Amino acid sequence: MSPNLSAILYLVASLCFIMSLRGLSSPTSARTGNFYGIGGMVIAILTTLLSDTILSFETILGGLLIGGSIGAFIAHRIKMTALPQLIAAFHSLVGLSAVCVAAAALDAPESFGIGGMQGIQTGALIEMGLGMAIGAITFTGSLVAFLKLQGLIGSKPLVYKGQHLFNALLLGAILWGIYQLAVTGEFQAFWILSILSFLLGVLLILPIGGADMPVVVSMLNSYSGWAACGIGFTLQNHLLIITGALVGASGAILSYIMCKGMNRSIFNVILGGFGGEPVGQGGPAVEDDRPVKQGSAEDAAFLMKNARSVIIVPGYGMAVAQAQHALREMVDVLKAAKVKVRFAIHPVAGRMPGHMNVLLAEANIPYEDVLELDEINRDFSSTDVAFVIGANDVTNPAAKTDPQSPIYGMPILDVEHAGTVLFVKRSMAAGYAGVQNELFYRDNTMMLFGDAKKVCEKILKAFY
Repeated sequence: MSPNLSAILYLVASLCFIMSLRGLSSPTSARTGNFYGIGGMVIAILTTLLSDTILSFETILGGLLIGGSIGAFIAHRIKMTALPQLIAAFHSLVGLSAVCVAAAALDAPESFGIGGMQGIQTGALIEMGLGMAIGAITFTGSLVAFLKLQGLIGSKPLVYKGQHLFNALLLGAILWGIYQLAVTGEFQAFWILSILSFLLGVLLILPIGGADMPVVVSMLNSYSGWAACGIGFTLQNHLLIITGALVGASGAILSYIMCKGMNRSIFNVILGGFGGEPVGQGGPAVEDDRPVKQGSAEDAAFLMKNARSVIIVPGYGMAVAQAQHALREMVDVLKAAKVKVRFAIHPVAGRMPGHMNVLLAEANIPYEDVLELDEINRDFSSTDVAFVIGANDVTNPAAKTDPQSPIYGMPILDVEHAGTVLFVKRSMAAGYAGVQNELFYRDNTMMLFGDAKKVCEKILKAFY
């Protein structure tokens, strides 16, 4: 295949990826966006395979079979509740691939067209160093995020004195390593740079607490894109540059939007500052002997069916119980009884952006009934019943009242202002941020203990 034809096909693939992002910006066009993304990737892969630079189709096909089989197995077995940690794990692979490609390019520059007997071009070495450093940070940072989300290590922030100064010195050492790599082009500088970058990735994510992990997943997605973009410059691959920049920019924009939704600073995300203060660290909830009002499915059914307006707030507990379909049946009955029903979604409900939207779409909840925090928050005060199903931290009034709380300053859904709050929860345990929810003890709150799906099914039966 001629270079000009390859360039044209890569451009077509890039346009497909742009259309994919455009489609994914709305639930109604998300399916079309996915098809654009699939089409763009097929074009990109076939164009690469037809390139004159391919040396061994056997090796490539072997890699496709092994990787594709693993991916298909994971996709078949993975549960919706495990998607956040799966995405974090996949981000780590993107980062590691950037490191591996950079190592291969440094070892055999003539194969990549970036140098020969006279050595690698300085510009290519700088691009290689940047791409590799970002990839290494993405790799170890994503692994730490995966371990936190999977519960293999605690979600509590690991804070130590002088962490920001140490991280700044480490960043300075990485920049020095990139300079040394550009000057010498030696593997010694490359490996020193990679070790420093691996270490920084760990130290950036360890201080981040559980409540902020959705933003971290989004930011690591951005890092993986910039890593791919940097390596694209090294390989002089226009498609990799464009797609890496698209992923990097879109991930950064999403992270910024989520930071605004949590009243956090985007610079704190980049520098690993979330959870970095010694006060208000998360952890197990303190035992509390205050009384709570406990209700039954019959009580909840009576209150909702006789209400004029009900707002449902879904959270991670709904995802774990896979309660969205039972919830949809409840909503259908309420609407048939002329009750106004809407859903309120917090920007970080669940453990990744859009987690709740995907689950509700799976249950065919109408898109127009699903509203974001800033669209619906003012309506809680005029709502008869707020039905909180598995959400915790995003409804906790401590975010507004307790400066020592790790979630302090995060905008929350003001469910406390509803006439009655029905709170579905397995137990009185704290949420992922490790903070007890003050809403449990309010006079207008009724706790409904049990598995979210079973509670919804009992309420559904009580309607009749």
